[in-house]
Amino acid sequence: MSDLPRRGVASLAVPLAASLLCGLAAVPADATPAATPAHQAPAPALALAHAIPPPPLPDDRTGDHLTLVVHGAGAGRDGVRQLFCHPESGDHPDPAAACRVLDENTRWGQDTFAPVPPDSICTMIDGGPATAHVTGYWAGRPVDADFSRRDGCEIARWDRLVPFLPRTGSEKSP
Repeated sequence: MSDLPRRGVASLAVPLAASLLCGLAAVPADATPAATPAHQAPAPALALAHAIPPPPLPDDRTGDHLTLVVHGAGAGRDGVRQLFCHPESGDHPDPAAACRVLDENTRWGQDTFAPVPPDSICTMIDGGPATAHVTGYWAGRPVDADFSRRDGCEIARWDRLVPFLPRTGSEKSP
């Protein structure tokens, strides 16, 4: 029979499970909850978050593949387009310019396709009926973003990504 008291065996279960999930060394046999500081074993949920691999990329490129669906922008601008960057390809009307504007708007730690913050104060200018939905992967991260031209903030967000998003006639030419 073991030298450990009954509660000693049970008290090893949580620290041992946490250390195994994190890839840490095994918990010493004399460890108890009181003898194991909290900083030695992170919470199991945190450990599991690090153990889950990222989703596979859609192909063998860098992962910069976007599908753009546009409605209400006008003849020749509406429809579904595919864009690959690095290297540029796809059925987008101007893949090189689209990839360039996306690269110019990509900043470390920021979402290139982030929505307008909900507390923004925006002018009530109607930029027309154009809408766009973007899905795919950009800079190794999944993208699922909606665009419209319903107010000044949304218009500015759209215009920032032209020519990836199509011109609608109301943008200022560069």
